[in-house]
Amino acid sequence: MAKGNINVSVENIFPLIKKFLYSDHEIFLRELISNATDATTKMKHLVTMGEAGDQEYGNPIVEVIVDKEKKTLRIIDQGIGMNEEEIEKYINQIAFSGAEEFIDKYKDKVEDSGIIGHFGLGFYSAFMVADKVEIITKSYNDAAAVKWSCDGSPNYEIESIEKEERGSEVVLYISDDSLDFLEDSKINELLNKYNRFNQIPIKFGTKEKTLPLPQDAEKDATPEKITVDNIINNVNPAWTKKPADLKADDYNNFYRELYPSQFEEPLFNIHLNVDYPFNLTGILYFPKLSPSMDIQKDKIQLYQNQVFITDNVEGIVPDFLQMLKGVIDSPDIPLNVSRSYLQADGAVKKISGYITKKIADKLTSLFKNNREDFEKKWNDIKVIIEYGMLSDDKFYDKAKKFSLFPTVDDTYFTIDELQEKIKAAQTDKDGNTIVLYAANKEAQHGYIQEAKEKGYEVLLLDSPIVSHLIQKIEASNEKLKFTRVDSDHIDNLIKKDEEKISKLTDKEKETLKPIIEANVPKENYTVQLESLDSKANPFSITVPEFMRRMKEMSKSGGGGMFGMENMPEMYNLVVNTNNDLIKEILDNKDEAVQKELIGQAFDLAKLSQNLLHGEDLTNFIKRSYQMIK
Repeated sequence: MAKGNINVSVENIFPLIKKFLYSDHEIFLRELISNATDATTKMKHLVTMGEAGDQEYGNPIVEVIVDKEKKTLRIIDQGIGMNEEEIEKYINQIAFSGAEEFIDKYKDKVEDSGIIGHFGLGFYSAFMVADKVEIITKSYNDAAAVKWSCDGSPNYEIESIEKEERGSEVVLYISDDSLDFLEDSKINELLNKYNRFNQIPIKFGTKEKTLPLPQDAEKDATPEKITVDNIINNVNPAWTKKPADLKADDYNNFYRELYPSQFEEPLFNIHLNVDYPFNLTGILYFPKLSPSMDIQKDKIQLYQNQVFITDNVEGIVPDFLQMLKGVIDSPDIPLNVSRSYLQADGAVKKISGYITKKIADKLTSLFKNNREDFEKKWNDIKVIIEYGMLSDDKFYDKAKKFSLFPTVDDTYFTIDELQEKIKAAQTDKDGNTIVLYAANKEAQHGYIQEAKEKGYEVLLLDSPIVSHLIQKIEASNEKLKFTRVDSDHIDNLIKKDEEKISKLTDKEKETLKPIIEANVPKENYTVQLESLDSKANPFSITVPEFMRRMKEMSKSGGGGMFGMENMPEMYNLVVNTNNDLIKEILDNKDEAVQKELIGQAFDLAKLSQNLLHGEDLTNFIKRSYQMIK
């Protein structure tokens, strides 16, 4: 038996490993399974290249065994194994990655090694949960088998042993503060979390399997049950296959495999597959978004060579696409020593740009090939696309071709189609094309009807970020202006050169205005006298476009004016000086009658904007009943 001292750069690295190296102690199992997978993958490549002597690859597995009595957790592989010299090199000299050296040696012979690599201190994560760790290993090249052991100090022991089969067994003697890792349920949970798509089959115990009855079986025959290995992983997940080999059902089945609690089918998917200038595979799904959807649940999962890393894909997937679901797998995404947090660098930015381009290309294709279906899906995908248009200028340029603007009549236009459709009727005296829109078809019904009676198109824009989006569209289209239908009287929304004639003289208007102002709350309403069609309502309440838009942008963040969201609501009370009721109010010298007429007309205007509530609504109803008695 030989003894030695582990070559580390600090006096004792193990307390550091236990406390600081990994953010989550459960990572140790992922690291050890990944090392076993590496060793097995190396064996496969050596056999393929004819450099493994008389060794056969066979059907290797990685086995995980829990022994509660002995307080051990064992990870066993049938991979390349190690001899004493390799133990010294890869285990005793920390921070030297055997995977890196293997790839470097055979990089000209192996196009895609599939070796995870870059583990560095991965093996030593075992000491986060174990007081002692043993490695029992035999190299494929028939060198003597060896046993290495370490109790968490910088000292180790190594001795020759008997072992028939090649491969390695790592034995962890679980410490008293980590005994939950001896529970089958805990290990099963971790294997399913990190390794359910591992490249090599992982056996964890056994299970019973019921065999189907033969066709000629008797009616009361009992199916035979057999004991089989419990293989917990799918070694060939959908994203590792070619898109040409997959059908729609295959993609939907994989979605359910990823997210068992998701009951709705995804709207569509995008298969990522690129090998230059970086390696990236994956499948992203557009889910059916709903107001109750928890975007923090069932997120995009990041894998490195089929080993789960994280579902925090910030920096790799653009913010606006993080509402998607699915898998991204890349060996080129740089990870820190714990492989838990991403490092922002040039490679990551290129990957992010590639994903954005693939999404835009897919949406363009869907729009061109089946516009009718694309329009049906629009309400489910619009928030993602609108967010992308706001946050990514390159995506904005592409999205202009497929981003849709629905009308209140359920027709859909692209921005170019819309401008062409409305420019004749909705161009004002200054040459601006005015886009009218509503946020709520029911609440703004009266305003919508007035616009439609004039032959105007009215869009229905109801997403939470619409104020930000139209601000950006206006900024890139000089003569295009968006105005909500309730921001002014319809005659003022699209101003023409028509001269407006008032039935009231200027002196009568000067008399009228203070009478109206005395009967409405001045802190919320600005009285505005207008010469409108005599059939138009005497009073109408409008919300100034600029003020409302700034408040909405301030509320949702990223725009508007600071503090606007806390300002009181402000409205314009538009008084139609050509309506007969206004003339009656002016001519009636009884202040009580004036107050009653103004109050009733004002409440009707508030009612049309859903602004009449509480005591004011109760009084209005009582007053209205009195009037019809």
